[in-house]
Amino acid sequence: MRRKTESISKDLDANLAFIRKALGADVSFDIIIREFRVAGKRAALVFVDGFAKDEVLVHVMNAMQVAGREELLPGLLDKLRTDRLNYIEIDTKDSLNDLIREVLAGPLALLVEGEEQALIIDARTYPTRAADEPDLERVTRGSRDGFVETLVFNTALIRRRIRDPRLRNVLLQVGKRSATDVVVSYIEDIADPGLVEDILTRLKRIEIDGVPMAEKSVEEFLEPSRRWWNPFPVVRFTERPDVAAIHLLEGHILVIVDTSPSVIILPATFFHHLQHAEEYRQDVAVGFYLRWVRFFGVFVSWFLPPLWVALTMRPELLPPALDFIGPKGTAPIPLPIQFLFVELGVDLIRLALIHTPNALATSLGIIGAVLLGQLAVETGVLQNEAILYVAVGALGTFATPSMELGMAIRLMRILLLIAVALFGLTGFVVALLANLALLVFTKSFGVPYLWPLIPLDLRALQDILILRPAPTKGRRIPVLNPRDPDRLPGTGGGGVGL
Repeated sequence: MRRKTESISKDLDANLAFIRKALGADVSFDIIIREFRVAGKRAALVFVDGFAKDEVLVHVMNAMQVAGREELLPGLLDKLRTDRLNYIEIDTKDSLNDLIREVLAGPLALLVEGEEQALIIDARTYPTRAADEPDLERVTRGSRDGFVETLVFNTALIRRRIRDPRLRNVLLQVGKRSATDVVVSYIEDIADPGLVEDILTRLKRIEIDGVPMAEKSVEEFLEPSRRWWNPFPVVRFTERPDVAAIHLLEGHILVIVDTSPSVIILPATFFHHLQHAEEYRQDVAVGFYLRWVRFFGVFVSWFLPPLWVALTMRPELLPPALDFIGPKGTAPIPLPIQFLFVELGVDLIRLALIHTPNALATSLGIIGAVLLGQLAVETGVLQNEAILYVAVGALGTFATPSMELGMAIRLMRILLLIAVALFGLTGFVVALLANLALLVFTKSFGVPYLWPLIPLDLRALQDILILRPAPTKGRRIPVLNPRDPDRLPGTGGGGVGL
């Protein structure tokens, strides 16, 4: 329900009574209302304890109280703002609802008796941590800074890398109760204006009480057309400012949510999720090799375990050279069920490690991955091949740069194993075709998920399969409809960056 707009009145007591009731100042210890006098008039500062800087509070109080009545009257608020309060970010509000919203975001509010406006002094500071390198996107060489939970720090990290005056950071608020700050970041003369407007419209239409899960909740509202049963991520998350910056230069759009160290990059295709900053921090030949090792690991992880199980169920289809495929012993549990048990066991260990203190995590990993597996084989419950191929699949999952894509592939692998267990090799083929159809029909904000493979764009596909030096990447991604398609005018080369 939309609240009635309350204007700031000249009666300070009425204003403070409204604020006390709205903010629960008599109940909440961290809502501070500090009354004092300035130029002979009653005044009050309203702020949230923990957001305001002590030194700024002292500066504000001193600046107002050392001035004489004749220096500040008439036009007290204007003179305070222009002459006495030498602070950079000061604004005025004439609505108590807007004032309360600002106070809850961190700034100070100054009300003075007889004035129908209030000064908003942005003297906030948020609890934050150092901009350390993110654990999920580490590189052997390169920058070691990463996004943090404070929005303004994250936009500054991007500004540091892109000093283009046409970089735009549009601020919105999402959530009726949480009023979470969300920034849409793009380069004005590169990004598709239609896509930018579409993203802004979708964000403005979000009707929910709050988004405490930050970027994930926002992402679900941004792409509501994607069905819940489709696990493939249609946006990319990153905690690296350099990765976010290169996407901006390609024509992508960023959505940055306060309280989250992860930035949303959109649109994002399947192949965007397979690229990593490590490839671009190495020599071109080394980066090319690393990329193909990653491709190999991902696809082996996806298809090898269920394909191996399917072939062991139809050994007559194997040529003599592949006679080694198949279990070397027997077990009381059917082979497909063994694979499913081991897959679930790996996930159980992963979840247990998340909730285990660091001091015990190594011990738990040894117990879960080594001792339990070895005992299961020695007692005859499982076979060595089941553990071997599931371990290979797990390595490929962890080699995927995108955790979201890695988990999607893991889920698809389990579904393939279930299809093999029920229908054998035929089930594997049908489930594989269903996987492919799902990828083909998935789109990320209008962009085909398998582009540039489907639909085929040979120049862009070449850049994905063969890592090329930066001087040869003269064109931006055409599927994004960039306003400025040239990165290096005159080179004529295509480019698909991180």
